[in-house]
Amino acid sequence: MTQSPSVFYGRHLLNRRAFFEDTATGLSGIALAAILGQQGLLRADQAHDATVSKKTPLRPEIQAARPFASRQAHFPARAKRVLVIFCSGACSHLDTFDYKPELIRRHGEPLPGGDKLITFQGEQGNVTRSPWKFRPRGECGKMISDLVPHLGDLADDLCFLHSVKGKTNTHGPGENYMSTGFTLDGFPSIGAWSTYALGTENENLPSYIAIPDPRGTPQNSVNNWGSGFLPAAFQGTDFNASLPIRNLARPDSISENSDKATRSFLQRFNERHLQQFPGDTELAARISSYELAARMQISIPQVSDLSTESESTLAMYGASDSQNTLKAAYARNCILARRLMEQGVRFVQLFNGAYQTGGEGVSNWDGHKSIEQQYNLHGPVLDQPTAALIRDLKQRGLMQDTLVVWCTEFGRMPTFQKGASGRDHNPEGFTCWMAGAGVKAPFSWGATDEFGHKAVENVVDVHDFHATILHILGLDHERLTFYYNGLERRLTDVSGTAVQEILTSVPSGSA
Repeated sequence: MTQSPSVFYGRHLLNRRAFFEDTATGLSGIALAAILGQQGLLRADQAHDATVSKKTPLRPEIQAARPFASRQAHFPARAKRVLVIFCSGACSHLDTFDYKPELIRRHGEPLPGGDKLITFQGEQGNVTRSPWKFRPRGECGKMISDLVPHLGDLADDLCFLHSVKGKTNTHGPGENYMSTGFTLDGFPSIGAWSTYALGTENENLPSYIAIPDPRGTPQNSVNNWGSGFLPAAFQGTDFNASLPIRNLARPDSISENSDKATRSFLQRFNERHLQQFPGDTELAARISSYELAARMQISIPQVSDLSTESESTLAMYGASDSQNTLKAAYARNCILARRLMEQGVRFVQLFNGAYQTGGEGVSNWDGHKSIEQQYNLHGPVLDQPTAALIRDLKQRGLMQDTLVVWCTEFGRMPTFQKGASGRDHNPEGFTCWMAGAGVKAPFSWGATDEFGHKAVENVVDVHDFHATILHILGLDHERLTFYYNGLERRLTDVSGTAVQEILTSVPSGSA
């Protein structure tokens, strides 16, 4: 009986002699490829070879006893500190900064190509214009919504990226992606990467501080400012104007003199112990963290004391608004952010919006059901204090070497959800903006389609966004790495390109 070819080849694979022969040949090929690769004799794709193979890692040298010591950037920096303002809940680009006349003209019509479109929460209704009117702002005439008029007045100072694209339509992974470059938990935040690379200019304060919203932490909480697999020293320290850092205050039962004497005594013991084990980096790092905590007992109360601010400053931020206590609380967080940057904190992450408590749309920008009602609460909380923060930084000369970044985890749909008066999640295209050192202003880059649904022009994914921020800090995102679990890990994974078109030609700051 004639055997089929498949039976023959199957038996051939099970043949003992052939199996060992093929295995030996395969292993030899792997070894040869490895040797040729090490000697640079393997031909590689030119684009990949230029961007990956020839860029060796530039890992910072971390002194265990001084992990936050200021370090040199890879090249001249445009900015030396960063403020990130993160609107949790996915703030709608279509109701704030991305003007789409077609939404007005086609209001109430089906979205072309969107027949029975299903998004995060279900089927979509018709195209719906923004409840807020857009007006030309500043000398540049940028169209910005009446929802954020104070920020609109700053149009000439802002650099808009209208073509940002995400990877997920779920809040938790979306926050992770914007804060860490990955949708999964366990990866370092951009603030951790920045301070790992550059340290800080004030060793009496943490190099990286996260300021949660007065209503609470964002959905993914500490993942947004975590250190992931980087050394724990580079995790953000979280506190705000109403909830100071815990356990810093000296107990009433201990006098100030006794406290100082105890710390001095402990320092001598630590130094003696370290001399006995000079190569123990973990011991040195632990001592350093204790010493920073001791210094923070003095520095944090001073920087958090807003009573020294003038009445005019408090009024400018809205911090004394008795009619809107939530706005006043967020305004105090904005003032705290400015004070921290004045003291040389390298990276400050300021949150507007918290994990949903009290019902959908109450605590953040997640406007599914009734966006007009919900955003009329959130808009005033964000608008005046954030605009005042930028003005204050500018008038104090801090914007010359500070990069301000406004972002959210994704955008929202140009349609209303079927049976509701709100917009569903949309990671396909949304707006972020930057201001200050390193970026052109007024300037707009990229675009979504005529309905604001998808990024179609000069698309900027989150890795590009992060690469641009690191570039402004004088860091090469492809060379800033950390060896972990057999891989050279980086903030931008294996992609990302700094958006050179939005950058100033001459660095305005120095790292």
